[in-house]
Amino acid sequence: MKRIAVFTSGGDAPGMNACIRAVVRGAIYYNLEIFGVYQGYKGLIDDEIHRMHSNSVSNILQKGGTMLKSAR
Repeated sequence: MKRIAVFTSGGDAPGMNACIRAVVRGAIYYNLEIFGVYQGYKGLIDDEIHRMHSNSVSNILQKGGTMLKSAR
């Protein structure tokens, strides 16, 4: 496995941005390409898939919701 993607679906929940950040930083640590799918399943259909880097998830812990958005 060399590439993974992360996305959020359904309603927001506390800790979503912390989870996204952990997945992105973990993937970078293991030399994997990491992509973020914006707007949940809608983003898969509409090709809203973007490469993520460590600066993509900097300063998101204190923000509410999910930085990747959700289709709801």
